[in-house]
Amino acid sequence: MAGTAPRNRTFLTASLSVAVAVLTAGCSDSSSSHATGSASASAGSTSAPGRIHVDVGDIDLTITGAVAHLDRSGDGSLSMSVRNDDGVPEHLGMVATPDGGRGVLVGGKSSEGNGSLSTAGILLLSGTTVAFGGSGPRVQLHHVHGITTRHTLPVALQFGVAGLVRFQARVTSS
Repeated sequence: MAGTAPRNRTFLTASLSVAVAVLTAGCSDSSSSHATGSASASAGSTSAPGRIHVDVGDIDLTITGAVAHLDRSGDGSLSMSVRNDDGVPEHLGMVATPDGGRGVLVGGKSSEGNGSLSTAGILLLSGTTVAFGGSGPRVQLHHVHGITTRHTLPVALQFGVAGLVRFQARVTSS
């Protein structure tokens, strides 16, 4: 019996190693497919200055009328309309501009519901359009750099469900 015990342990060790490898591969496949989904979101998006439509899988967001209203020092605001047709509520959590710039999110008049600000960001209910600027939620910009010669500004929006969305906002002087 002493001779079979090492074989059993070797077989058990090998079986456990294979099981761990399979489980690890399964976990990395699911994260890989998630990463692929994010990469596909970029491939499945359409864009023009001030506009982008991301329609991949369950993600269906449309951003229109994106304009950075900036003074000479690069201070101002970003106005835009965001249409969420994801089927689930979405949150805009961050706005980034070149050279590490960050927009400041300000909630709309209502402390609850569409356009309100929470720790997750600006709420965007499914099946609705939220207008940023005016009396709605706002994005304040400070000391923005990186305006292109075509008078556009590269912008990255971080959403809770859709992830990172990059596009070019038009720029106007205020």
